[in-house]
Amino acid sequence: MGANAQTSVPLFTAGEVLTAVNQNLSAGTGVPVFATTVTRDAAFGGAGEKVLAEGQLAYIEASNVVQYYDGAAWATVGPSTAGGLTLVSATTIGSAVSSVTVSSAFSSTFDNYRITLNGGVASGNITISLKLGSTATGYFSFGVFGFANSATVNGLNSNNSSSWGACWTGETTNLSGFCDLYSPNLAKTTGISSWRPAHAVGTAQYVFTGFENSTTQHTAFTVSADSGTMTGGTIRVYGYQNS
Repeated sequence: MGANAQTSVPLFTAGEVLTAVNQNLSAGTGVPVFATTVTRDAAFGGAGEKVLAEGQLAYIEASNVVQYYDGAAWATVGPSTAGGLTLVSATTIGSAVSSVTVSSAFSSTFDNYRITLNGGVASGNITISLKLGSTATGYFSFGVFGFANSATVNGLNSNNSSSWGACWTGETTNLSGFCDLYSPNLAKTTGISSWRPAHAVGTAQYVFTGFENSTTQHTAFTVSADSGTMTGGTIRVYGYQNS
């Protein structure tokens, strides 16, 4: 975090002594500075913290943008060249683990998200699945895969499964792939589109789309190896700007 980054927006009470630290924090920047949108959301409404209200400003270090709260959601002020994707979180995978849960991944700030997985290694050639929150049923999908040395197209599907399988690839040299999620934090069915390579298995390419058949407003997800383990690598969550 930068020198001005905050983790809370304090609310002072009558008769409270204002210290030099209090004053310097306020004087250091006219706009509260946060490392990510996750630390921004956690800084309002708690014990001794300011209530989030319309007109509040915030600067996000991860995306280098200024945002304002319009009474219902955060919107970006600038810069005008701000990208369509905002980094929400980056989670480093530990050593020889079979699953990783990413909390506080989805919120009302964004409707749609992209999740990427890269770097690190797997204990073998594996596929890696995705589960939303604690929902362990109702995952549907259909897709195709093929190999660079053949024009044959093959199908793959999931029918009311416990997760979306084959979202990412794990190999002894890398973890890779990405997926887009549509409306995971809205009271709607969550859609997905996914792509993953498999270099160690005939240079295969996998793509699929699907949905999770509930209207649960998810905030977290779990990435799991179908067998074996994962070591290192980073799971990054990006929010698609709504405007």
